[in-house]
Parts: sequence; structure tokens; C-alpha cells
Amino acid sequence: MELRIFTEPQQGATYDDLLRVAKVTEEAGFDAFFRSDHYLKMGGVSGLPGPTDAWITLAGLARETSRIRLGTLVTAATFRHPSVLAISVAQVDQMSGGRVELGLGSGWFADEHRAYGIDLPDLGERFDRYAEQLAIITGLWQTPVGETFDFTGKHYVLQGSPALPKPVQQPGPPVIIGGAGKKRTPALAARYAHEFNLPFTDAETAAAQFDRVAAAARDIGRDPGEIVRSAAQVLCVGRDEAEIARRAEAIGREVHELRTNGLAGTPAEVVDKIGRYRETTGITRLYLQVLDLSDLDHLELVAAEVAAQLG
Repeated sequence: MELRIFTEPQQGATYDDLLRVAKVTEEAGFDAFFRSDHYLKMGGVSGLPGPTDAWITLAGLARETSRIRLGTLVTAATFRHPSVLAISVAQVDQMSGGRVELGLGSGWFADEHRAYGIDLPDLGERFDRYAEQLAIITGLWQTPVGETFDFTGKHYVLQGSPALPKPVQQPGPPVIIGGAGKKRTPALAARYAHEFNLPFTDAETAAAQFDRVAAAARDIGRDPGEIVRSAAQVLCVGRDEAEIARRAEAIGREVHELRTNGLAGTPAEVVDKIGRYRETTGITRLYLQVLDLSDLDHLELVAAEVAAQLG
């Protein structure tokens, strides 16, 4: 089981906050540091000092770390033109020595789009644009050096693109897709995904969606085993009940609710819950959503007493 640290900086974090977490992530032995790609806070937090851009953040971290994987969970297709995103991700992949992964989704947070004047088309159009973005980004990366890339879609047209720069990883950085859609989402995952992620979902619901993705892969002649199964869960681990309660209070959540819907409890409890979730779903990768970025002891505890038992 690979354990990855997943942060939500729109809730209130500076680049320096993220750098501290990323360095502990690497030093403690976790597999990766991921962050959300949002420009507006959610819920009752202040969000101060304001948002940080996901790909600028990852570019900085690429030069400040040496081992951990770096990526987004997930970048919104509404935020950036696919050609520009392909260039940005390829450059950060170069800056990291080939450690970048791109989580890409269709976009969803209406308040965020209104706040920053970003268009949010209806769901059908968003998904159409999302499908074209996946085709363009992967097509640009996979075009041999010296050749050009052309694409004609309903929403994007590229003519004679030199398809540069190239990422270090070939045929391109791993693409992560997720979501609960029962038809189009599994079909896109079957075609483009290196990994399929289901965040904050119960094991039975997740297992059913993973099965849909596997069936869609088989339908196009792809081995479903090529697609990594992963999940994301909020993290709240403590050595005793007092520490668990303190960490729950720090993120504005109730212990009982976190035990039901996330990974909360003592290290032994959390190891057991992860094991049961893995048995039901077949996941081999888990993103641990860390909401209190000042509590670095939390990460060190999980590394020492949870990760060590999961191998």
C-alpha cells in the first residue's frame, strides 16, 4: 500500500507551509505530496492569506525535493487551456526529474468560478471539453520530437503544434482520473488513466465504480490491471482519545463522524480500517487528506505507526 499526503491549500496556507509539509512527507518516507487545485476556500475557514496556484507550487517543490512524487488531485479542466497545461506539466516534470503526475477533472465548484470570472459551462459541455483536453494533453506529450500535432474538436482546434516541451516521463506523466459517473467517466479512464481515484467514498460504492472502470477497459482491449486503484480519505490519527479529539477539533470535525467517514482513531484502528477497505476495493494507493498543515507530528506518527504496518 502506497501512502500519499494530500493537502487542501485553499483552506489557508502559504507556499512555505506547503514546503514544510512536503519536506516532512519526503523525510518520513511517504510516497508522494499532492495538493488540490482550487482558488477559493470552502466552509467556515478564513482561507487567509489566500490561494496559491497548484502548478507554481509544484514547480517550486520540484526543486526543493528529490524523491517524492508530486501532483494534483485534481486540476480543473476549466482553469487552463489544455495546450498551456500540457506545457506547464511537462516543464514541472523536467524540473522534478520525472516525478510529476496529473490529476485532471472536469471542474465543479461554481462559487470559485464566479469569484474569479472563470467560465463554468453546463455539465454536458464541461465533460465534452474535459474529454478533448485529455486527448490534447496526452497527444502533445506523445508526439515525437520533430513532428507536429493537430487536433480538431468541438471546443479546441490545434494546427501544426510543435508539441514542445517534452516531459521527462514517456509517453508522459501518469494521468489520474476519478469520479462517480457510471458511463462516460469509466470510458475516459479506460482510455487515458494510469490511475483511477475515488475520494471520500465508502468501500462498497468504490468497489462498484472500480468494476465499471475495469469493464470499460476490457471493452477496448486494455488490461484493467494497468489502471492503479486508489482512494482518498481525511486523516485524524492520535495515540489516545485526547489526541484524536484535539486533531478533530483543529479541523472543525467530530471524532465520531471522522471515524465513520474517514481514517480516524488510533494507529491500530486506522491500519485495520485501511486493510478492510483494501480487501473490498483492491486499492494499492491511498491519499491521506491532511487539513491541519501546522501539525507535522501527525505525519510523523502516521509514518512510524501506520505506514510501517502496511508495508
